[in-house]
Formats: sequence, structure tokens, C-alpha cells
Amino acid sequence: VQLQASGGGLVQAGGSLQLSCSASGRTFSRYAVGWFRQVPGQQREFVGGSRWSGSSTEYADFVKGRFTISRDDAKNILYLTMSSLKPEDTAVYYCAADPRTIAVPNATTSWGQGTQVTVSS
Repeated sequence: VQLQASGGGLVQAGGSLQLSCSASGRTFSRYAVGWFRQVPGQQREFVGGSRWSGSSTEYADFVKGRFTISRDDAKNILYLTMSSLKPEDTAVYYCAADPRTIAVPNATTSWGQGTQVTVSS
């Protein structure tokens, strides 16, 4: 599956932003999908994701209650809706898809190209 993320930008602390990830190539609904983020010099970290369409979504503790992941399988689009943004949320955000599981990336994980989110204080 090929992924392309979009929607990043500059936002003030406390603001909101929605990222989108368009998928093509395979049956999107059968994939585990999610979002990760990475700050320069640090490891890429799991933001949240779901194993398959209709399953529950898990979130990292640092985004619970602020970020929401949703998917539109008819359009093959994954969303990350972010609210109450903090300067520490500044990172490059990546969407990902995997045939099995998403929380721990592996050799079968496909990645979008990343989109920069910058939160100003």
C-alpha cells in the first residue's frame, strides 16, 4: 500500500489541526493503520492506531483526550485530528499501514512521506 500524508503546518498552542493520509494500492480496510511522529535526534514514536477497520483505536498517553484517529475506508483516507496542541507536539508526523499490527513497526510496515507540524507558544 502507498501512503501520502498532508495537512501539516504552523498552529498556535491550544489550536487544532487535521492531518490526512491517502492510501492506494491495496484494500485499505484490511490494514492496521496509524500515526507516528518524530523529532530530530529522537526515535519515531507511536501516536495511535487501530488494527483493522472497526476495531478499537489505541493512543499514546501523551495524546489521549486531545487527538483522534479516524478512517474512511470508502475513500481510503486516514485522519489524525489534533486539538489542544502543545509546543511539545511539534514533530514530523507519519502515517503508517501494516498487514498485521501497527504499534510496533516492522519490515512490512508502509510509511507516508511525513508532514511537519509546528506548534508555537
